[in-house]
Amino acid sequence: MTRVSAPSYDTVCSALSLACRAPSAHNCQPWRWLLAERSVQLFLDLSRLPEVLDPAGRAQVISCGAALHHARIAFAALGWRALVHRLPNPAQPGHLASIQFSPRDHVAPELVALAGVAGQRRTERRSFQSEQVAPELLTELRAAAETEHGVLVRAAEHRSVLLESLRRAGQFRESAAYQSAIAELDDPEPVLPVLGDEAVFAVLATRGDGVDSWLAVGEALSAVLLAAARDGLVGCPLNHLGEVDEERDRVRTAVLGGAGHPQLVLRLGWPASEAPPPLTPRRVLADSMELLPIRR
Repeated sequence: MTRVSAPSYDTVCSALSLACRAPSAHNCQPWRWLLAERSVQLFLDLSRLPEVLDPAGRAQVISCGAALHHARIAFAALGWRALVHRLPNPAQPGHLASIQFSPRDHVAPELVALAGVAGQRRTERRSFQSEQVAPELLTELRAAAETEHGVLVRAAEHRSVLLESLRRAGQFRESAAYQSAIAELDDPEPVLPVLGDEAVFAVLATRGDGVDSWLAVGEALSAVLLAAARDGLVGCPLNHLGEVDEERDRVRTAVLGGAGHPQLVLRLGWPASEAPPPLTPRRVLADSMELLPIRR
């Protein structure tokens, strides 16, 4: 019987450290990695974000999806193909993925470049340049989303509708309960980034609206943000719509024409400042990783 290959412990730690640079709602980092002898298991840790901030768990699953894609890129750059089984155990809805491995014969320079981008990418909440993003770049970003089963729709004709929905959804964040929960977070994101500049606004959507779709859109989010950063663009995910059903339905009708389910909004554009924002702090890997006993 052929023995299943697996990367070394140091390689796994290196890859997962990069995976933990993925963006997450309110920087909650809701992933939990369990390391078996020849696999890595990804679990959702719902304790990382109060229920009032994410009632359905949507934003946290999306965050884990982004970390999963980051992990795939990191392992690929280190010479390993990640074989992912998503939602492997229906009896454990928090068990989001099981990752096994096979060695790569060749590592494409593009994958190494994306891994480098993943380690340095920032969420840019400041104003963007007025320079327009070329259509061919937006086409590349749409293709990146589609590769991960997401749909990226630019809200050009319906920009005002989208901005109004973001504003309305933002009002939900002004409640006392929401603000109290935000105050308890270690490093909360600003309530609302700059919205009045010339940034491209796009809706990242999925065909379904279950946990599998939320996980997929997180992977698509990561793919789009890394492709954008590779091309010199900056981005800012906005998860406001996921918190208010009425506004999500409004965007589904007005921007998507009733087809698909909007999961989050992306601001994309060229950086206005040569100095990037500081890297957002992350937990040390040991806080989100656990070694499982080796089976004898």
